Amino acid sequence: MKKTLFIFFTLLLIVGCKDKTKTTLEATVENDTESVTKYPSDVIPFMDKWKILLGDGTYEDNLVNYQKEDFFYVGNDGKSDWVVYKTPNSGITSRTSSNTRTELGEKAHWIPETGGKLTGTLKVQHVSTTGNADISSSYSVVVGQIHSDEGHENEPLKIFYKKFPGHTKGSVFWNYEINTEGDNSGRWDYSTAVWGYDFSVVGENVTTSPAEPEDGIALSEEFSYEVNIYEGIMYLTFTSEGHETIKFTKNLLKSDFATKAQIPQQIIDVYSSRRTVGVEREIAYAGEINYFKQGAYNQANIKTGSETYDGDIVKQYANGSYTEVWFKNATVGEPTKPNE
Repeated sequence: MKKTLFIFFTLLLIVGCKDKTKTTLEATVENDTESVTKYPSDVIPFMDKWKILLGDGTYEDNLVNYQKEDFFYVGNDGKSDWVVYKTPNSGITSRTSSNTRTELGEKAHWIPETGGKLTGTLKVQHVSTTGNADISSSYSVVVGQIHSDEGHENEPLKIFYKKFPGHTKGSVFWNYEINTEGDNSGRWDYSTAVWGYDFSVVGENVTTSPAEPEDGIALSEEFSYEVNIYEGIMYLTFTSEGHETIKFTKNLLKSDFATKAQIPQQIIDVYSSRRTVGVEREIAYAGEINYFKQGAYNQANIKTGSETYDGDIVKQYANGSYTEVWFKNATVGEPTKPNE
């Protein structure tokens, strides 16, 4: 009898140990498969140098371990993690603009003489599918900027991506806004094409787009830019696999547009029918405080004939009335001496 009881309790002990082990193993598996949140600052670790304004008006200046669903978060294309910037055609934006943005603003400020450097590798996933084809800013997004923080608060650089509906390829171009002499009523942007068209190429009417650019960049096609402000000169480099590398220089200390005779024909064609075009002060942006911006600055809004669904963000996202930009790599910091 004692022997039988001993065998019985021994078996219970073994079964109990097995059940306990099973429970421990199951808990370990559950812990191993528990999802770990990735933040934009895990993908591009320079987020401590920035603040952000989102397309719903949210402002945040601590971006380490910060994200917001549907605006600023991490996406994966099956190969790499990316920082996603998404914003509707209509939302809450800054005091100086009618365009929504989910866009970083650099905390540090600098003047062109001391300079700075911004790089980014990105792909544009979506631009607004509605708008008037004969308006320059329709179907476009600004993916990098230099913004002045004093005076007229104009922008010596805006890097655009634009794609007309029905086209496979879009255009990458950059605009220089003059630092207007006197008041700012005569301000204008001079546009330079990188791949595809510049800002001035539009459709012949509201519904007719120009021909598709032969050397353009498609949605989801990667490209990179480098903005290097060194001793007052802006050095721009644009690269993309399968495309020619394009470089530009622009003096930010001495204007190319200080007299009426220097106003380019592009500006006369685009602006003169609407208003008087001004000239730039001779020293351009010399001594003026500037800072970098990066992300998705949507150029589509109600003024461009783009659908906004009365500002309903859910409806805008569901019906193509938004822009979405993914960045894989980016840096910001001190300028570097250009290669001669």
